[in-house]
Amino acid sequence: MQTDPRPKVLLFGAGGVGTVYLYLLSKVSSITAVCRSNYDIVKKDGFIINSSLFGQNIHFTPDVVRDCSEAASLDPRPFDFIIVCSKATPATIPRLIAPAVTPGCTTIALIQNGIGIEDEYIEAFPANPLVSCVVYLPATQRPLGVIKHGEIERLEIGSYPSSASSEHAKAFAELFASAGATAELYEDVQSMRWFKLLANASWNPLCALTQCTDAEFMESSSPATGLVFDIMLEVCDIAKAYGYTISRHEAEHQLGRAKARIYHKSGVEPSMLQDVRSGRKLEVEAIVGNAVRMGKAKGVKCEKLEMLYVLATALDSQVRRDVER
Repeated sequence: MQTDPRPKVLLFGAGGVGTVYLYLLSKVSSITAVCRSNYDIVKKDGFIINSSLFGQNIHFTPDVVRDCSEAASLDPRPFDFIIVCSKATPATIPRLIAPAVTPGCTTIALIQNGIGIEDEYIEAFPANPLVSCVVYLPATQRPLGVIKHGEIERLEIGSYPSSASSEHAKAFAELFASAGATAELYEDVQSMRWFKLLANASWNPLCALTQCTDAEFMESSSPATGLVFDIMLEVCDIAKAYGYTISRHEAEHQLGRAKARIYHKSGVEPSMLQDVRSGRKLEVEAIVGNAVRMGKAKGVKCEKLEMLYVLATALDSQVRRDVER
């Protein structure tokens, strides 16, 4: 039997973002997806993708498995890439992907939100290259198996740590570019992680706690927009303490993008708000908790972020209790 000469890829986490990339990569690689909550429906009916960029009503039936052990058992060849595209929840994912990781061979790529998320993978897989990615791809999966994707798709890619060889990050970027994705390679992608955290650490917990889109939150009261900006400035202060400068103008620009949505009546539903509405656990630690801890470690004042962390953690606990009932 002739083997597939294309790169062998495993995608862990076929949610909205993961499924769009699963579809694109299926054109240029041998790709398998680990599906969890959506496994039964995807195994039976596949996905339907409605994308402003890549087409409407795309019926896509990929190879799916329940876990990484099953994925590894299907073909003795090692995976060239394992792409982690699930929620960034601490201490669980390295253990779940371990059965499919071949030391010295498999490149692990994180397409996840948050800051300070990479070290647990370095510790778990010291012999494997690690690629860190910042993603801009607004997508929802509602109902299961049906993906709606907006008008943005961009990956910002870099090696972790930044001192590591860029060979594997470059190969990863080239794979995505060949699939029709927008892939930009950075010498130090952490600068891009901090920049995205401006929006993530403010809008995600605020919208989840208030059940508002970003536009609805700003319209709710006169101090609301100022609070968002103050939180963004705390993120700037923490980033600066770690050597990454984000100017006040850049923070204002980030906030201005959200303000524009008020006038266009097109508020965004951040991922944490989507998770609350769907009864899923939240990325509190990766997006807010890690930032607070990193700030405190450098003596940076971040009182508003710390308040959001406490409140969002309580909300996450309640969501988890509701799911377990």
